[in-house]
Amino acid sequence: MTTIAFIGLGIMGSPMAANLANAGHTVRGWNRSPGRADALVAAGGTEAGSIAEAVRDAEVVITMVPASPQVEAVAYGPDGILENARPGTLLIDHSSITPQTSVDLAEAAAGKGIRVLDAPVSGGEAGAVEGVLSIMVGGDRADFEAARPVLDVVGTTVVHCGPHGAGQTVKAANQLIVAVNIQACAEAVVFLEKSGVDLTAALDVLGGGLAGSTVLARKKGNFLHRDYRPGFKLELHHKDMGIVTDAARTVGAPLPVGATAAQLIASAVARGDGALDHSALLRGVELLSGYGRE
Repeated sequence: MTTIAFIGLGIMGSPMAANLANAGHTVRGWNRSPGRADALVAAGGTEAGSIAEAVRDAEVVITMVPASPQVEAVAYGPDGILENARPGTLLIDHSSITPQTSVDLAEAAAGKGIRVLDAPVSGGEAGAVEGVLSIMVGGDRADFEAARPVLDVVGTTVVHCGPHGAGQTVKAANQLIVAVNIQACAEAVVFLEKSGVDLTAALDVLGGGLAGSTVLARKKGNFLHRDYRPGFKLELHHKDMGIVTDAARTVGAPLPVGATAAQLIASAVARGDGALDHSALLRGVELLSGYGRE
């Protein structure tokens, strides 16, 4: 079993850390805001008082924070991971950040003798709780193989995608597909309701055909009950769409449908829906259709 420091005990990080502790690993967790370690402690882990305390004797350090600035905040500086983790430590970053941030982190960590994998995940809160996340990994193949016993606890689809930054590039593509899929599902829901069709029956049959998707399966209840408790917040998807549109511009890849989805997500955040689940894109379609809901 491995001694793991887990930095970031939010919606995704808390169940992931708990799953690692339940699997028998020694897990010390730290979160920027206190009071988020209950699930980890209940699973047999402990809460650290600082990043330095969490990482000091860890063989593996895992980060799961919202965006590039937060990754940089926990990684760099005198109180950060790189200054306090021992040489040989494997740093696995599950955050969704820009590919360049991952490349820069790997280069900085190498100077300290610390190995880095960018390993963003997909599957939302439910996937984190169930330990069935899809994990796309960038970095050295040998480090990927060394990380498999840890990654296999929190994910069921774990794939090495290439060098540093490749995992983040694949995650950006994932977020592009998910955004377009949610928007299409939301438009279908309003179309079906306005046509007088039984929505539950319609979504059941659509889910069993070519229109079926993990998005529809996971978010069907959200659409049916207008339940927008966050499994993945719109404001975070807004951040991710900024990453994918910027990266696509850099390589010269047009995103005509993706750009529209990005604008609709931006509109939802501007309306104040940023803290809601990304299935709340349905609210925007309802407003366009003339029957917005509270």
